Amino acid sequence: MMAVSSRIYGMLFILFLPCFCSGQHAAPLLLFSTFLDPPYMASLRWDHNKEELMTFELQICTTGWVASGFSPHGELSGSDILIGGVFPDGSIYFSVS
Repeated sequence: MMAVSSRIYGMLFILFLPCFCSGQHAAPLLLFSTFLDPPYMASLRWDHNKEELMTFELQICTTGWVASGFSPHGELSGSDILIGGVFPDGSIYFSVS
């Protein structure tokens, strides 16, 4: 479980690095994508490298928060939950549990 969490933290750093850097950034080339809902408000892109490090990009049109989870068995018990959002002042929060 700890290995999964440390991989997720590393992956999240890669995903959110552009949020903390100034200037323009190039979007990573992610080969796989899908919309997660019928009105096309949420999309997920992903890919992996030769070392099997997964990179995810989740884009959701929302003014509140979003949560996502990773589980080896598709169940809530034992899963890693990611929660993030934007405060009214525009600052971003993100946590992994």
